[in-house]
Amino acid sequence: MSLLRYLVPNIHQYRRIAPRYLLLILAISAVFSTLYYAWLRSDEVLFLTDADFFWPPETPEIWAERAAQVKEAFRHAYRGYEQHAFPHDELLPVSNGSTDNFNGWGVTSVDSLDTMLLMGLEDEYARALPVISQTNFSLPSNNHVPFFETVIRYLGGLLAAYAISGDDLLRDKADELATKLASAFNTTSGFPVYAVDTYNGKNLASRSGVLAEIASFQIEYAYLGKITGKKEHVDRATLVTNLLYNATLDRFGGMYPTAWNLDTGAPSDSHLTVGALADSGHEYTLKQFLMTARTDKRNLEMYIRFTSYVINNLLFLTPERHLLYVTDAQMWKRGITSSHYFQHLACFFPGLLALGVHLLPLNHLDAFGINVTALADDFSPADRYAYAKLAEFDLADVHLWAAEGLAQTCYLTYADQPTGLGPEIVQMDVNETGAIQWIDALRTWKADRDGRSPPGVGDMKPWTSPLHENVTVEQLIPAGRRKGDPDTFGRDYLIRNTGYYLRPETVESFYILWRTTGDVKWRHRGWDVFQAIERYTKTDSGYTSVMGVHTAHPTPMNAMPSYFLAETLKYLYLLFLDEDPLPLNSWVFNTEAHALPVFAWSAQEREAYGIV
Repeated sequence: MSLLRYLVPNIHQYRRIAPRYLLLILAISAVFSTLYYAWLRSDEVLFLTDADFFWPPETPEIWAERAAQVKEAFRHAYRGYEQHAFPHDELLPVSNGSTDNFNGWGVTSVDSLDTMLLMGLEDEYARALPVISQTNFSLPSNNHVPFFETVIRYLGGLLAAYAISGDDLLRDKADELATKLASAFNTTSGFPVYAVDTYNGKNLASRSGVLAEIASFQIEYAYLGKITGKKEHVDRATLVTNLLYNATLDRFGGMYPTAWNLDTGAPSDSHLTVGALADSGHEYTLKQFLMTARTDKRNLEMYIRFTSYVINNLLFLTPERHLLYVTDAQMWKRGITSSHYFQHLACFFPGLLALGVHLLPLNHLDAFGINVTALADDFSPADRYAYAKLAEFDLADVHLWAAEGLAQTCYLTYADQPTGLGPEIVQMDVNETGAIQWIDALRTWKADRDGRSPPGVGDMKPWTSPLHENVTVEQLIPAGRRKGDPDTFGRDYLIRNTGYYLRPETVESFYILWRTTGDVKWRHRGWDVFQAIERYTKTDSGYTSVMGVHTAHPTPMNAMPSYFLAETLKYLYLLFLDEDPLPLNSWVFNTEAHALPVFAWSAQEREAYGIV
């Protein structure tokens, strides 16, 4: 196509060429053009290879310098927090104020402890300990502590810092906090409630909960039980594992829905997603299996079931660029609908898949007594057929392709913007004839791969606005999806939330993919993200979330979440280090990036705790 487009407007330059040769050139060009369009209209695009991209020469010194820059970014952010907000929860980095939005126990300092230790910031760590030692984890009566956020930020932060430092104070404070939270489990089913009053030991009575909040504490409580020898902590983790494993999920194809009834312990809606309100509940199935030395077959089965459902039903390709994305599903009596929203929060998922490929024998699960096809025996005929389609491939290959394709889309939502920062939510385009399910495109590709990479996998250049000079940002950010919405001008998505909230999920996946595949592009993409953070979110006292990533001048939001120091900067730092201080086969990150060591239960512990 490019040759023909060049020849026709410049044909006057070829007047001295014999007509038959000119006709031959044009005929060859026409043939190539026809073949190009025929190929483009198929369900697969031949993406650019690494050879089409130039990666600057990397040396250990370059990456060490980049890690040092991330460390300095952490010091800048924490210094601002200490000067303007400590011992309150979070810094307001534009107004230089503070907020107590997570119990008022200094969440930024606790959330940052293990990052400080990894970076060798001993002075900052030493200054945080006295305040932590004096915290009694109470609020005035009738004020409630959110269980989920308290576990992942405070309990996880204390446990990870203990695991790295060996400081008994941190273990003891973690035990004290977990004891204060015990009333959360006073429900008929045993699932924890949303919040508790740590002053009088009562919980905020509720009959419903969401997956992320009721099933994202198992690894913290299991490790706490290991280091304290207290059976009650282990029992709580075990109970929820039992509830999830024994739940009736036939109509959901083995996938865990978002909402659950805390009385019955059963699902209470039909919404399926790996995004908000559910994400970490799915994440912990794999991570609990890995942390306990790969001995709990139930968690492995749950992980295989949920990932199989996602691959078969929730992965799609966009019509033009063939971006691979994961979305949600709402099940109705007459079928399933999807919003085709792609959330930044879901960008943890490619990293989880890559971790599983790296550490699980996905093509030899019979070693654990698992027959993948048999996992669907009690499912509907449609779900059994979906498992049969998946069985046409090596499971490890499919998981890795999905990981790489999804992570690329996460990156492109950053790189497509003038700021280089990724929006919170985008809505992907769908063909007039219907959405392209990835598993079906994968089967078509397998039948005639012809040297091409799998659909949605392979390097792709960002969408560039100079190619679309007449496009305004207003056209790309409509108020709502309605008839007459504008075209996406080849970008294949509309932005539904233009905010960048300093989130970690994308760089988390880059870090895991770099460590598991050794492909340097993930480091370079992480470096792109870090430079954008420095350019557009840095303030005099820290870093701020921003709105308007699609513009050249995003608006500061005056918020620096504690997870920016606990997760985002930690993953970037680990991404740029040559030697990983937390090898993935020896450590497991909780959903707040707090690293807990892999351990095995002794025979005595198994008997004492009733561990299967």
